[in-house]
Amino acid sequence: MTRLPDFRLETYFSRWEFTARHHLTASDAQTMTMAELLGLADADDRRAWEELALGYTETFGDPGLREAIAGMYETVGADDVVCFAGAEEGLYIAMQALLDRGDHAVVLTPNYQSAETVPLALCEVTGVALDEKQDWALDLDAVTAALRPTTKVVSVNFPHNPTGKVIDRAEFTALAALCEERGIHLFSDEVYRGLERDPARILPQAADLAPSALSLNVTSKSLGLPGLRIGWIACRDRAVRSRLERAKHYTTICNAAPSEVLARIAIKARATILERNRGIIAANLPLFDAFFAEHADLFEWQAPDGGCVAYPRYLGADGVEAFCTRLVEEAGVLLLPSGIYRSELTDTPADRFRIGVGRSNPEPALQAFADWLRARR
Repeated sequence: MTRLPDFRLETYFSRWEFTARHHLTASDAQTMTMAELLGLADADDRRAWEELALGYTETFGDPGLREAIAGMYETVGADDVVCFAGAEEGLYIAMQALLDRGDHAVVLTPNYQSAETVPLALCEVTGVALDEKQDWALDLDAVTAALRPTTKVVSVNFPHNPTGKVIDRAEFTALAALCEERGIHLFSDEVYRGLERDPARILPQAADLAPSALSLNVTSKSLGLPGLRIGWIACRDRAVRSRLERAKHYTTICNAAPSEVLARIAIKARATILERNRGIIAANLPLFDAFFAEHADLFEWQAPDGGCVAYPRYLGADGVEAFCTRLVEEAGVLLLPSGIYRSELTDTPADRFRIGVGRSNPEPALQAFADWLRARR
């Protein structure tokens, strides 16, 4: 296995996430307090919380939690779910379980870095770029052309991070069918599912579309509960589930018992939480629309189809990397420049930045941003 490179996003966040005055690039929806979350618990889960013994839990995950997760799918049962310490562990372990030397994987770009670097550490990888000039469209012909006899995984992410793109249902269904026909595992990162602006555009989950597909999800993003560190993979392939569970023995072994109970509460109450978070995004987007309209000479803005991040273009002559650095150093406003999302597999835009639209009360951050821009003119 090749040594993994530094995780650019996390390295950048280590410097700025908790020191910048305005975190305007957050990838999660607005979080909740413990009191708010426990207020959504039913009697059984409230009792489970109060009587919880702090011993080891099952490697696959708490049975009640897995049952609640299975309720999110059409064809997935509790036995088809494996829980992890966040989505990152799930992604890492899945690639370890599915790929080996001599295999091949296909990955979309731009991407969350580990979606690319973990497979690259294991085998050959081909990138397929979303088409920036066509509203970040996915070219299924390009995916098909990238496939080889040794391809074992096609890795995708919708709603997409960082662009917010949601492809059409027919395209996603066709992609799942293509992978199933070729004996390829479709690995689908679905962590922003439920935050689509148009409910009609919510995609089916990959694990429901194909027995060999894997659906990755987490409490962190759409539910806005990253502190729980609970993610999961749903897959109806029993052999794959077994490999995932055995690989987890080398990482976390099991999840934190308090987090599993709290995650169970959140997932049972997901309709309420998602409605709240969609409402926050809907209220925020006009503020971002107005901000970028005021500064249309500097930015090209498009609201996301889904999720709570967007990927505007910066038009300034100084370049987006210098721009983001000066903005956080001088105004305390944190954005993620496109260098964080550069790829070893394809060309990726070098003039964009990620901005978050899912946190409550973005006005102070946008005001600080606007004041700084005006002072530069």
